[in-house]
Amino acid sequence: MAIFEGSAVAIVTPFNAKDEVNYNKLEELLNWHVKEGTDAIVICGTTGETPTTSDDEQRQLIKFAVDVIDKRIPVIAGTGSNETRQAIEMSMFAEKVGADAVLVMNPYYNKSTQRGIIAHFKAVADSINIPIIVYNVPSRTGLNITVDTIVELAKIKNIVAVKEASGDISQVAEIARLTPNDFTIYSGNDDQVVPLLSLGGKGVISVSANIIPKDLHNMVQYYLDGKVKESLDCQLKMNGLNKALFIEANPIPIKEAMNVMGMEVGHLRMPLLEMEEKNLAVLKNEMSAYGLI
Repeated sequence: MAIFEGSAVAIVTPFNAKDEVNYNKLEELLNWHVKEGTDAIVICGTTGETPTTSDDEQRQLIKFAVDVIDKRIPVIAGTGSNETRQAIEMSMFAEKVGADAVLVMNPYYNKSTQRGIIAHFKAVADSINIPIIVYNVPSRTGLNITVDTIVELAKIKNIVAVKEASGDISQVAEIARLTPNDFTIYSGNDDQVVPLLSLGGKGVISVSANIIPKDLHNMVQYYLDGKVKESLDCQLKMNGLNKALFIEANPIPIKEAMNVMGMEVGHLRMPLLEMEEKNLAVLKNEMSAYGLI
């Protein structure tokens, strides 16, 4: 069984004026997502600014999300690291406090071999019993997880899915062809959800869902219900907005968009800064065209 089908939000981490996590706002966002039909929560992902949150903050965020959601929908904890021991420790913590699954990227910066990637994921998998989603995001890690490596990882009992953000649809097709039927593929790119669903994918782990959660859920559900035209219409309608939300590095635009909408999620932690005015104008234009402002 897939951990979820539909749209999981890679939720932002809201900060207050003191540069602390704003847990009141986070609770509000988590409950809003349940109400809006979001199918799962990903806490402590890239969109949650994990590179600038401490280990203690990440542990608190994971436990907080698990407690607030209280089993209403799955909570998936981002526990990846370029240090295998740290990825193991954070994954064990996530399991201990009740996360439903973990999302683990391949080690970044180290530039390990594909054999090293397999060893890394096997070590994490051996340390926990909950499901693991492999996160392939070469633009962040500097290294693509090859199809052959995904096929090997899919043989490990609790490695059950991949979040594919390579942007390479041919690679996704090969993963779908060569992995077992019960291995789940999720889109890591909001602008390629329908193409990935057409290859047997089950959903998306989404940035855009921070502001249009119901539309992301509906797009996937339409497709799974056989309403392909309706699903495609959703995809094409939102792709201008999707493009604008990546005009600068994620999560800069999505936090700006949320603040423009009055969601008050606070600032970004350095080295991320507020958007350049010309890019913010593009984002606001797309938000207006979509009907958000």
